[in-house]
Amino acid sequence: MKTLAPKSSSLTNMYWLVKREFWENRGGFLWAPVITGGVFLLLNLMGIITAEVLGARHGIHFGASGELSNVMSRMDAGDMSKVGMVLDVAMYSSMALITVVLGFVVFFYCLGALYDDRRDRSILFWKSLPISDTGTVLSKVLSATVLAPAIAVVVGLVAGMAQLLMVAITLSFHGVNVWQLLMQAHPFRVMGNLLGYIPVYVLWALPSAGWLLLCSAWARSKPFLWAVALPVATGLLITWFGIMGLFNLPSTWFWKEIVLRGLFSVFPGGSFTANTGSGHALVINDGNGLDVMNLGQSWAAMTTANLWIGVAVGIGLIAAAIWFRRWRDDS
Repeated sequence: MKTLAPKSSSLTNMYWLVKREFWENRGGFLWAPVITGGVFLLLNLMGIITAEVLGARHGIHFGASGELSNVMSRMDAGDMSKVGMVLDVAMYSSMALITVVLGFVVFFYCLGALYDDRRDRSILFWKSLPISDTGTVLSKVLSATVLAPAIAVVVGLVAGMAQLLMVAITLSFHGVNVWQLLMQAHPFRVMGNLLGYIPVYVLWALPSAGWLLLCSAWARSKPFLWAVALPVATGLLITWFGIMGLFNLPSTWFWKEIVLRGLFSVFPGGSFTANTGSGHALVINDGNGLDVMNLGQSWAAMTTANLWIGVAVGIGLIAAAIWFRRWRDDS
């Protein structure tokens, strides 16, 4: 039992450190996706009401006399599979705005995570506690790459289910059987795909999170300027060298793999380019129609050297951030 005490203590410390990050940043971690999901649902509700009002105004009555219900009754298994695909897309669509907001939240959180502690001198308090710099930095990595996307996925799933119910209830007013319609959706598949993508996101986001945390720990002022200007300026210099014929440097590779990957890997979805170099929207799923964000396709990034090289670079950058956090003195 004595040998387990240090490990248990470390896990307990990590739990409270991550919890501290949540309470100090719950505006970005929690309320940003909640508000975004609410805005998404409000816009969709406004769109549905607008369509109904304009349809009534111009004498267009969708599904009059049970037409939609009759159409669904004549559908075969293939047609119903396509209906299920549309319903799944309706659930996934709620994540579109939320993932964009999540990317910005994680980007600016990492950029200020260590710099803000030094700026407001709260670092003196935290260093007085029996908490290692390694634990502090790793808690911020976990908060950015695990906690924030997990909350965003939960909020997205709730918004997606609400979106699905809105569509079903609207169609029920046009003669469609709500339960018959909802049975074609695959909410558990959608949930599994979104939750299953989080481990891939954690690994893919490491180089960007590591770079931003390094700038946050190292920069004496204006970490945003250093984080963005340094790689962009280097990319412009390499491109200029190529135009002038001074050096044959791979400027396209630098812009894609260093600048874009280093700055924007915290935005979800980038790992879909690991295999083909271009993202995908819809994937064939065992002949059962189209499945968005198929879990097997998401995890295929795990087999690429691109992802694991990024992981190695990210770990190195995080280690450097820990070192600077330990020795940086702005006094």
